[in-house]
Amino acid sequence: MNIVLIISVLMTVFSASESRPPRKKMDLYLLIGQSNMAGRGKLDSAAVLEREGIWVIQADNSWTAAKDPVHYDKPKMVGIGPGLAFAEEIRKASGRPIGLIPCAVGGSRLDDWATGRRHEQTGIYAYDAMLARVKEAQKRGRLKGILWHQGEGDSTPELAAVYGQKLSAFFERLRKDIGAEKVPVLIGTLGDFYVRKNPRAADINKIIEGFPVPGDHIYVVSSSGLTDLGDGTHFDGPSARELGRRYAEQYLKIK
Repeated sequence: MNIVLIISVLMTVFSASESRPPRKKMDLYLLIGQSNMAGRGKLDSAAVLEREGIWVIQADNSWTAAKDPVHYDKPKMVGIGPGLAFAEEIRKASGRPIGLIPCAVGGSRLDDWATGRRHEQTGIYAYDAMLARVKEAQKRGRLKGILWHQGEGDSTPELAAVYGQKLSAFFERLRKDIGAEKVPVLIGTLGDFYVRKNPRAADINKIIEGFPVPGDHIYVVSSSGLTDLGDGTHFDGPSARELGRRYAEQYLKIK
């Protein structure tokens, strides 16, 4: 067997072993919301690198070593999001194997996260698919945190008026359905650039910023000062990663 073939075989074996989740139970983190949680940042050279000790559950319930893009809601559009940067920081702090559960759906309004509701853009039953994926992932570990970033789709006078009430009901149902009564929920504010584009987004941010109540295990993560792709809607790659680090910073404060 020549040296090139030997190296090729070793690389294949190594890649396969890295793609399998560890035998040790993982700390699981659920990523939900719409496109800015899924990630639309432009992929770069760092995106192709698999992150040691971090895995992602796929739509077919297989596990792969984590790299960007983490999500697969809109395969032709997905890019860098906050999830992987969050996981890297948590991994550094805990040393524990991390399992990400990507369930965000680009373009989804809060109403699209109802049981049995089909999202028209993607055909995904967001809530039902999320429940099934979480339950499958929980065979491999324990859910430790929920990251939520959503609200652009609800930035209208009618939807913003009821956003707080509906979001509260959503989290109550979610916690019950996945057995996560005391698991921390982290909510990110909408980007400054989106507020400039759509002033009604300021109403959503006010609701988010005032949402945490002592004892509810809900926390806010600011996206202030971050930048967009140029479309006034989506975080660029560096800002998506910075947002992920901010989620991690907030999470580590409460643990």
